[in-house]
Amino acid sequence: MPLIKYHKELDVYKLAFSSAMSIYGLTKGFPLDERFSLTSQIRRSSRSVCGNISEGWRKRRYQKLFENKLIDADGEATETQNWLDFAFACEYINEEEYNKLYQNYTEILSMLTSMIVNSDKWCFPPKKK
Repeated sequence: MPLIKYHKELDVYKLAFSSAMSIYGLTKGFPLDERFSLTSQIRRSSRSVCGNISEGWRKRRYQKLFENKLIDADGEATETQNWLDFAFACEYINEEEYNKLYQNYTEILSMLTSMIVNSDKWCFPPKKK
């Protein structure tokens, strides 16, 4: 595992950020009557994946807190997939856009799960007393 100093160097963060930006661009074309519902929800959940990864990275001193933030990111990624389902069903995004983003979030979920299961490899060693 390469030495990673900053959360922005994590592959999972990079994919989550680029996916959130893609969602932001796509939602600009959503109907105005969706502004305070679907548009707001999918933007918030997709951005929250990145926010929770960032927070978790700073909490690596405490393994359980690190895991908790990654679990939160996992939940937000799953929520984003839910909103993608709605956006596709409402025909706000096409099948290609839907499949690409849904797959991105499936990959994000896989990476987060791996980080949670192997959290000891990402966290600082416990302090010796």
